Amino acid sequence: MDLPRPDPAILAQKPRIVAALRAVLPADAVIDDPAETRAYECDALSAYRCPPMAVILPRSTQEVAAALKVCHQMGVPVVPRGAGTSLAGGALPAADGVILGVARMNRVLEVDYDNRFVRVETGRTNLSVTGAVEGDGFFYAPDPSSQLACAIAGNIAMNSGGAHCLKYGVTTNNLLGVTMVTMDGTVLEIGGAHMDAGGYDLLGVICGSEGQLGVVTEAVLRILPKPEGARPVLVAFNSNEVAGACVADIIKAGVLPVAIEFMDRPCIRACEDFAHAGYPDCEALLIIEVEGSPAEIDEQLGLIRQIAARHDPLEFRESASEEEAKKIWLGRKSAFGAMGQINDYMCLDGTIPVSSLPRVLKRIGEMSRDFGLDVANVFHAGDGNMHPLILFDANKPGDLERCEAFGAEILKLCVEVGGCLTGEHGVGIEKRDLMNVQYDQADLEAQMRVKDVFDPEWLLNPAKVFPLAISAGRRAA
Repeated sequence: MDLPRPDPAILAQKPRIVAALRAVLPADAVIDDPAETRAYECDALSAYRCPPMAVILPRSTQEVAAALKVCHQMGVPVVPRGAGTSLAGGALPAADGVILGVARMNRVLEVDYDNRFVRVETGRTNLSVTGAVEGDGFFYAPDPSSQLACAIAGNIAMNSGGAHCLKYGVTTNNLLGVTMVTMDGTVLEIGGAHMDAGGYDLLGVICGSEGQLGVVTEAVLRILPKPEGARPVLVAFNSNEVAGACVADIIKAGVLPVAIEFMDRPCIRACEDFAHAGYPDCEALLIIEVEGSPAEIDEQLGLIRQIAARHDPLEFRESASEEEAKKIWLGRKSAFGAMGQINDYMCLDGTIPVSSLPRVLKRIGEMSRDFGLDVANVFHAGDGNMHPLILFDANKPGDLERCEAFGAEILKLCVEVGGCLTGEHGVGIEKRDLMNVQYDQADLEAQMRVKDVFDPEWLLNPAKVFPLAISAGRRAA
């Protein structure tokens, strides 16, 4: 993966840039010691690293605006960073740029149960949003696997989803408004504490824009009453393709579980060793959760059992207690960490029509043999959001490049069957040079013209989203 060359003129100005930032920020908010900035050299796509020139950690929207104004005046690139859990290199620094981290901005600013919203600073972690309201019977629906650590800022940047997005939607379906600071230091209020704002849908443009348009410092999020009850079931199969066909039939039948998660044997083994969730011994496993009243749960599970029976499952097991349900989800939520304990891997994020699951799973297995690299599959099967984990040896010459090539072929396959390059991880650096697989030049030009409006100098989150040659030319112009 190519990274842009740093601008020597900016690097030469580092002392002046750091001094100017220290003039508008508290003393402890600016880090320029190379030993300390190394902690920010990568995000969760750790195969690619680049220490930043400096790191700033503001505590308020006003401090963000002041810092961006300085960087804008001095022509310094800025990479916004939430918690650094991006799996697409979305927060990879620029060697001649500044990391702007929002981790210190983590307060709950307002809670309104009557109108069902919470206003938070975007450095707050995903799970702690629910933590702030669950005592009163509410929750925040999007639940990425990294929800214990990931920040709302990154969730908005990548339009993150999670296991329960099948019923509740992804971040864009639960985001009501934002406070955003543009590169020149202008503070914008977009949307608010209501479902739809008048005028252009700027909120829809910002959610998923990967830090290309501005730094989101505050968010108004929709909260929901907790359901009366919920129950997960485990359905085991002897092949990935059969499990995929079962998912397609459940969706086709009009049943809407709150979640349908898929795991194959390599992932099942790793998660079981890690979480001891009691998963069956099988080739493929579905975790299906339904919610509602006891009668609603029984009715939904009855229909799902009938559909699953047509695919000859090895086992159909209902959770018998709340403790067992928690273990089932602990195993699934631990999947990426559990796999990381046993192997280096690259996690992809293509999305496909649910009806194509059997075909795509079969083809991934064939490509695995062709490239000589194993794959573990764990993903949100209900909405076709694939997460193949390609296993490789980071210390073996050529393995990373082979992994990249394999990943590119999987993502091309997703587009070929009518899907797209990403569902919730974003494009970042991982998929930027595949954007022309999904979009023609006119499509890319339309997207880049939006960035031109918000960030004319192309200083925000450089070398991400758009093919490197195109974005480098745009910035130079």
